[in-house]
Parts: sequence; C-alpha cells; structure tokens
Amino acid sequence: MTDLALVWNADAMAADLLLANGQLATDVGMRTAILISLFSDARAADDETLPEPGGDRRGWWGDAYAREVRPDAGTARDVNRIGSLLWLLSRSKITPRVLTQARQACDEALAWLVRDGIASAVRVVVEAQVRPGQQTPDLMAIAVEIDRPGGPNRQRHDFTWDASTATITALPEPA
Repeated sequence: MTDLALVWNADAMAADLLLANGQLATDVGMRTAILISLFSDARAADDETLPEPGGDRRGWWGDAYAREVRPDAGTARDVNRIGSLLWLLSRSKITPRVLTQARQACDEALAWLVRDGIASAVRVVVEAQVRPGQQTPDLMAIAVEIDRPGGPNRQRHDFTWDASTATITALPEPA
C-alpha cells in the first residue's frame, strides 16, 4: 500500500504532505494511514459528551456515505469512518479510565486495517507519561504495532499526544 507521505508539524498542529527533492514523497509503510486514522477527528455520536458543551461534533462530511445498512437487522452502522474519537478526551485528566477510553478509540480507528486485509493484527498500547518538571501525567504515549500479512512482518509506530493542547509528536521511524 503506497500513500502520499504525511509528516506531522507540531507547530501548526497538523499533518502536511512531505516533499523530498522537490517532489511529493510516498509512504510504503503504514505511518500516513495511522496518522490519518488516529489524529483526524471522527464525528461524535449525538449521545456522546463533548469537551465543550454545545460544541461541534466534528467529523468528515464524506462519512455520511460510509454507512452500512444491515437488512437483517434494519439498522445502519458506521464503517470506514475516517478518524478517531481521541479528540473527545481533550481537557481530560490522564487517569486509568481515560487511558482505557483512548485505547478503545485507537482500536476502533485502526480496525479497518484488519477488516480490509491490510494487517493481520493491530495492537495498541496507551500509557501515561509525565513531562519533565511535572508531578502528574500530562501526556499519553500511543504505540501501534501492526502485523502485515506480507512483509515487512511487523511495524511499530510511536506517538505522544498532549490531551490538553491536542499536540501530537510522531516519533521518528527507525532507520
């Protein structure tokens, strides 16, 4: 799977296309797909509590067309929704409950990799981190490990996410 490569710009708090020698770079790994899956804002359901009451439920407009209707159950569910619900945790204190919610949001956002056969397994570990000079955890470390059906067999991608500012640091991939 080849994507246009994205690089995270911490100052702008956004991803941008990566240029290499004046041309758009490509990503044959999974880093770009993971960045989009985890750090794009999925639309919050009507019954979910927003970080700011009455705020925007966010999401990508194209997700309105990513619903699957199950005729046997007569219900619709979101499939191939872009992004994650990590943004709902902004302004949250990092507690064991919030870490569990973050891992669940990551698992849901990355489930498409297995469903579409791109990965045979995806494992997410979310841990609290204490910023130097602080007493309590104020960062989440997110590690994503992907087993690919066809080589390279395993890839690991590491990120830190500051829930209070939504700042993401994508740690460099090993050479």
